Amino acid sequence: MNSLVRKILIWIGTIAIWCGSIQTSLAGDLSDRVARYPDWNAQPKVALHEGELSYPEWFRGRWMANSTLLEQIAPLAPEIVTPGFESNRQYIDKPIEFTVQFIQTDPNKNLKSSLLNLPKLKSNLPTPKIVADRAFNGLNIATAYLGAANVKSVKIDPQNPTKQITQLTQDRQLEAFVTGFDLEAPAPNRFISTEVSQQVFRTTATIYLNTVETTTSYQFSATPIPKITATQISAIYLSPQDPDYFRSRGKQGDRPVALYKYRLELIPTS
Repeated sequence: MNSLVRKILIWIGTIAIWCGSIQTSLAGDLSDRVARYPDWNAQPKVALHEGELSYPEWFRGRWMANSTLLEQIAPLAPEIVTPGFESNRQYIDKPIEFTVQFIQTDPNKNLKSSLLNLPKLKSNLPTPKIVADRAFNGLNIATAYLGAANVKSVKIDPQNPTKQITQLTQDRQLEAFVTGFDLEAPAPNRFISTEVSQQVFRTTATIYLNTVETTTSYQFSATPIPKITATQISAIYLSPQDPDYFRSRGKQGDRPVALYKYRLELIPTS
């Protein structure tokens, strides 16, 4: 396996955090999951996704993100080890930087007009949300991990705002779409999100499918300068098409075959 493919497999487990959708969870569920790491025996129970991602107000703006892989675990080794897992160790404690931004939605966008053409009342308009600029973030993350020369484009499916298509050189493509998500807000300056996505990496010779869970605990501090810090855990699960899929299942459901723990830090760019 060449070095670019190894980088792609790391990047696949990273993109979800900046390009997904979330909704409120039962209090304590996600906090408990983070506390139990790495003792994860099944995927989290999440709701089906609907609509746009919604972040707290303090996410608004453009940020320089610093992502550092702290540790990686193969819970089912040596029986099952994902491609490139051992080679990924070289990236531990090596920070990767990229720019991300979060913008406010337009509540009037795609709003259907009344049959009577009545004036829109402010109280009846959708509430603006802070959302990730998925195309912008996805392109910057892919470039940071893979190099600008290897990334051709990042596009969002107009029919599904949670579906991201990244076109790479040499006819390689990654398609990722959200299947479930959840959110917990323990305090005004904290929130925890989890997202499950299906990812399909295609080359001219092979197709690599998997399920990725990204669970992240964020904390915001306003002084001395605004800063967001977080612990992110990415879990890789085999797809039913994988020959080792049934071996990876446990009594509680699908077990992760790889776990990656990151430290994240976001500083405003201006």
